[in-house]
Amino acid sequence: MNAKWICPAITPFHRDGTIDFESAGRLYDHLAANDMDGVLIGGSLGEFFGQTLAQREALARFATERIAGRMKVIIGTANMIAEEIAPLSNTCLEAGADAVMIVPPFYFSFGDSEMYRFYSRMAEEIHGPVYIYNFPDRTGYTISPSVVRRLAEENDNIVGIKDTIAGMDHTRELIKAVKPIRPDFEIYSGFDDNFAHNVLSGGNGSICGLSNLVPRLCTDWVKAVNAGDLEQTSRFQQKINRCMDIYFIGAPFVPYVKEAVRQCGIIESAKCTFPIPELDEAEQKKVHDFLVREEILPA
Repeated sequence: MNAKWICPAITPFHRDGTIDFESAGRLYDHLAANDMDGVLIGGSLGEFFGQTLAQREALARFATERIAGRMKVIIGTANMIAEEIAPLSNTCLEAGADAVMIVPPFYFSFGDSEMYRFYSRMAEEIHGPVYIYNFPDRTGYTISPSVVRRLAEENDNIVGIKDTIAGMDHTRELIKAVKPIRPDFEIYSGFDDNFAHNVLSGGNGSICGLSNLVPRLCTDWVKAVNAGDLEQTSRFQQKINRCMDIYFIGAPFVPYVKEAVRQCGIIESAKCTFPIPELDEAEQKKVHDFLVREEILPA
């Protein structure tokens, strides 16, 4: 097997809302040192939705320069204004990114024909590899396996998909629909606990947020799966299942993940983009208790 784990990196901010490049650099170094296969910059956990185009471009340039080939770099370039996606994507690719990832427009629901037209246009206008990002909890609709298959058949530069759906039903159908005609097409799950099921079903692994916090646990799980070590695979599955609790301490989960990474000394601040709330002392203690419970921090 050749399973992989890509980290959708958080974006550290200073208290004044500017990007904390020093903390971001430490995070990227930490991920690379723990054998992460790749990093997604500007995904959902990266809070792309709360950043200006200038901030997103600056972070993309910084990330590609700092990572310097140690991991695969994918840049999230989604935008509600379709005309701004391709220019940002091409800028990121020219700066050294390996690929871009695009979640489709949200607010209104779109059907198969709209999704086909949208990604066909993106593939034509973007001069490099493109990943589809399916996240129905945020967009309000799902990109169907039949549309993904057609896009994969017609566009060599559409190279994969992140399928962020709880459970494996939709991802399994993607694998069945696309892999027979494009074995190279990469299909990743967006929920950490689906990693092993994804790979066993013929997918490529995960692009999931726990790797910001426990990258070594995630990459050791990858190694166990690739080695066919069922006992270790089961042990890591159970550990990840417990770590999933970080997502349910409060909503939205972004500040809780960032606070956990802060308490581990990787970033300076858990500041998020407005209006994502800051955590109070009681909520920070819940995060600390979780970290102690999972032996990520000492008691």
